[in-house]
Amino acid sequence: MISPRHLPERWGRLDVTVRDLPPALLLLALALLPSFRGHGTQLGGLPSRPFDAVAVVAVALQCAPLAVRRKWPVVCLALVSAGFALDQLRGYHSPAGTALPLALVSAGSYLDRHRRTATFLFSLAYVALAVALVRLGADEPPSEFVTFYLVLVLAWGFGAWLRSSRAAEAERRRRVAEDSRVAEGTRIARELHDVVTHHVTAMVVQAEAARCLTASPDRLDRTLTAVSDTGRRAISDLRHLLDLLNPDYGRPGNGDPGLDSPDPVPPVGSLLALVERTREAGQPVAFTETGTPAEPAGSADFVAYRVVQEALTNALKYAHGSPTSVHVRHGTGEITVEVGTDGPGSRDLSPGGNGRGLAGLRARVHVLGGEFSAGDRTGGGFVVRARIPAGTAS
Repeated sequence: MISPRHLPERWGRLDVTVRDLPPALLLLALALLPSFRGHGTQLGGLPSRPFDAVAVVAVALQCAPLAVRRKWPVVCLALVSAGFALDQLRGYHSPAGTALPLALVSAGSYLDRHRRTATFLFSLAYVALAVALVRLGADEPPSEFVTFYLVLVLAWGFGAWLRSSRAAEAERRRRVAEDSRVAEGTRIARELHDVVTHHVTAMVVQAEAARCLTASPDRLDRTLTAVSDTGRRAISDLRHLLDLLNPDYGRPGNGDPGLDSPDPVPPVGSLLALVERTREAGQPVAFTETGTPAEPAGSADFVAYRVVQEALTNALKYAHGSPTSVHVRHGTGEITVEVGTDGPGSRDLSPGGNGRGLAGLRARVHVLGGEFSAGDRTGGGFVVRARIPAGTAS
């Protein structure tokens, strides 16, 4: 048995013709009731006449096409107009005449092509109907015909307004979806930059060092092991990003590289492990962490990790072997990060850059309402500083 709460959903899945059929049948039934005959629209004021077989045809022509008013608006308008003309010329004055403004609203709302042509032809047909009614003895002044035409124009205009409103809403949703797609692409690009640059830079530095250790098998073995561990961590981090792009990635038959790792995501908060890996790559790093992390830290902990990671990557690339210091302080409602090196650093901070590297970090920090700077420090060297509000929602 279908639950009542599921009925609207089931109804919405039906073909639009099926959903438009009940109102058409309801108007048809009302128009055929004896008590409603002769109480409809009277254009021209011709004398009323009793219902006959032709009246049934006129009523059917006006009501039945409403079932296809959204699917075939031109067909609906043409048939309803013909039925309305027959109704008025014969003097039935059926309530089915209500179908004409409904058909005009639907045509104005759902007609995609040849809208001006349809408007012109309908206006021409209305003038022809008015002339025919006058010849049959209509005693109403021309102002009555003009007034009724303006009512019909208003119905068309209301349909056109509905159409423009739908188009504006569709455009708004498209822009929101496009902005979301671009923002997500930018975020993933930054993640790829942070992950790949850090790990690959460490692997390159370690591999270069290994070339000089052929005389020391033990040190060579440790260096190559570090290269292998760094590569596996890079694959693990990349797998995590691919999971964001495609949740089926990593399942059987979906291209999983097959290398297992107990840590599928960047070790947020594991700054000491990050520093140790940088030291293994040959960079002397002094690390201090003070204060108590906020609970919950939200996105601040992750951004702080990325700031340290990118700063150490730059130190490896541009100041390899130079003394580097990392200081992280967990304060009240914020995390302060400072990474300094005695050598030069990357100055990728141009507003028109590609949004990655230090420029990407600045954007990350600013999104959380923090402060970020990178540049030369007094006495020589390069320093990266960030103040990141903590305790925000992820």
